[in-house]
Amino acid sequence: MIIQIFGINKCKETQKAIRFFKERRVDIQFVDLNQKKISKGELVSIANHIPLEKLIDKESILYKKMNLQYIEHDIKEILLKNPLLFKTPILRNKNTACLGYCPEILKKWLR
Repeated sequence: MIIQIFGINKCKETQKAIRFFKERRVDIQFVDLNQKKISKGELVSIANHIPLEKLIDKESILYKKMNLQYIEHDIKEILLKNPLLFKTPILRNKNTACLGYCPEILKKWLR
């Protein structure tokens, strides 16, 4: 089992998720959104479990700086071009995904 974690190193919730799996000696693949974008296929897979509206961080400075609250936009295209607009962490396990650090869900994945 390899868990994919999409996040940012400075995010405390991302750090908690990484620590959770490392303490249980589970292999993880960490994708730092500062360095790498989420591919279109990965986003489609994630969006099958988490609505796009929940993935975009409407409270972020970048969201406000881009004035996205005032203009119509395609959330999918905006997220693909600007990975720092994602709420983090996004965790993927095979065909499932969850948003944020949710120990209850992560424990179920380990069973």
